[in-house]
Amino acid sequence: MLINTFISYNYDIFEIIFLSMKALKIVVLILCFSIPSLVKSQETLPIYSDYLSDNVYLVHPAAAGVGNCGKLRLTARSQWAGIEDAPSLQTLSAHTRIGESMGVGIILFNDKNGYHSQQGVQGTYAYHLNFGRMEEVNQLSFGLSLMAVNNSVDESSFVIPDPVISQIIQSESYFNADFGAAYHKGGFFSYFTAKNIMLTARNLYNDRYESLNLRRYLVTLGYYYGQGKSLQLEPSIMAQTIERTGEKFVDFNLKVYKDVADAQLWAAFSYRKGFDNADTEELNYLTPIVGVNYKNMMVSYTYTKQSGEILFDDAGYHQISLGLNFGCRAPKRGGCPNINAAF
Repeated sequence: MLINTFISYNYDIFEIIFLSMKALKIVVLILCFSIPSLVKSQETLPIYSDYLSDNVYLVHPAAAGVGNCGKLRLTARSQWAGIEDAPSLQTLSAHTRIGESMGVGIILFNDKNGYHSQQGVQGTYAYHLNFGRMEEVNQLSFGLSLMAVNNSVDESSFVIPDPVISQIIQSESYFNADFGAAYHKGGFFSYFTAKNIMLTARNLYNDRYESLNLRRYLVTLGYYYGQGKSLQLEPSIMAQTIERTGEKFVDFNLKVYKDVADAQLWAAFSYRKGFDNADTEELNYLTPIVGVNYKNMMVSYTYTKQSGEILFDDAGYHQISLGLNFGCRAPKRGGCPNINAAF
């Protein structure tokens, strides 16, 4: 009997390794066929602090269908309030689990900055491997996003007598891709994402002056404490680096949850710090967030302010996020709120 137990245990281990290698092989094959060298691309969805408003999927494709609920999220962001043609961003995203292992997601976004704008759509396929018992959180995930983006610059109001100025709305369509992996165990969560993995340049203006390398790498680590108690804490960090320029940023985050009657109040604070060793002052952003979860709905408000002696601007950044959870399954034992929806 002891020998049979030993054989069965090792069989389970080999089965997990086999499934992991099989999933990784599928992802690699998809990447090989989805990155042709002649495809034009550019940096796509900007990276802010949206992920702290229960919207991790906006940043990490491996989060598609990662939890027990499907999630629909709408965000509206406005920068430099009161200034005409100031940057703004709107996103609509949805993702859910299909069956036991697959996840799918979609993102629509509209990003505008003065005379420049981009609209895009992103589709995601994710694969989740559960280790151990199904009711426990021990999950390895892979995700691949493919996106199409239309970029435009409005020169119709330009009156400068320059042959380069066409005085029309110029636009180009681009494609790009993100690849990510995630691991969750108990209250621990981690994500890695490589964004804009296509080595091609956007050429809306002049492709001779635009870099082929638009890659950005992100790593998120965090832990969720206090499940089952009235107050929970979730410290985390997100580090990112831009391959071409060597720029480095780190978000230091703390999120607090408080159960109140049939709702959950939560607040987060994020400090984004640049680590470029530049001669001038490093980038510093302070971002408080407040939100509430009620039944299957979520609403939050985000405010971002740059700090320091040298500022790009002295105005704030405002964002509203609305959410709806759907298709919920029974929660697993343990796990962060990204795995187990609060309500």
